[in-house]
Amino acid sequence: MTTRFALTALLAATALVAGSAQAAAPKKPLTKPRAATPAPKPAPLPDVVRVALVTALGTIELDLDHKHAPITVENFVRYVDAKKFDGMPFYRAMRLDWGTQPNGLIQAGLQANPLKVFKPIAHEPTSQTGILHKAGTISMARYAPGTAMADFSILLSDLPSLDADIKSANADTQAGFAAFGHVVSGMDVVRKIWDSPLSPTKGEGPLKGQMLDPPVKVLTVRRVVVPTAPQPAP
Repeated sequence: MTTRFALTALLAATALVAGSAQAAAPKKPLTKPRAATPAPKPAPLPDVVRVALVTALGTIELDLDHKHAPITVENFVRYVDAKKFDGMPFYRAMRLDWGTQPNGLIQAGLQANPLKVFKPIAHEPTSQTGILHKAGTISMARYAPGTAMADFSILLSDLPSLDADIKSANADTQAGFAAFGHVVSGMDVVRKIWDSPLSPTKGEGPLKGQMLDPPVKVLTVRRVVVPTAPQPAP
């Protein structure tokens, strides 16, 4: 009982001292709270954004066409600037056994990792952008149109079947895939990734037999400066 009373008295005394000190302290004049400073807006992107993908097999440089595919490029650059692509894998190599070889594509990305992906973006079809699926093109992977987030493909050959076919009765074929840039250096690295070993069992449905084993790691993805063209002498 004595111990409980002493503890209660101590708490009461502490509260009293704190209240007395607060009462004795001079009152501060009321000041108007400062308005929060808005975060600076990021600088607008140029018409062409160059990025370097440093992989375990070498570096691939890409020019992203912001002028014609602004939504897709801004989404991709957002992942680059947030460094969310660092450490991701190239995990798929689609090898088509027809046509001129090499024929197909490689695919990389965050594979819908909920801790890393941003919201899906609006679809920019090739019928709108004019960027077609040629050898060296980079294109967004997706399920239905408007579901693309972070995964993308780099083509080793012309694949016009990925372009939007506005005459098709099939909505998916009509939309096609969203191409948004092309490789400017490192197609030899793209080929090395495409030639890497595949697992005969990994992957589901049409992806079975197309999964790289082991995947090829992307070390970093960064923006790089596009060199200016030399000016002719006067």
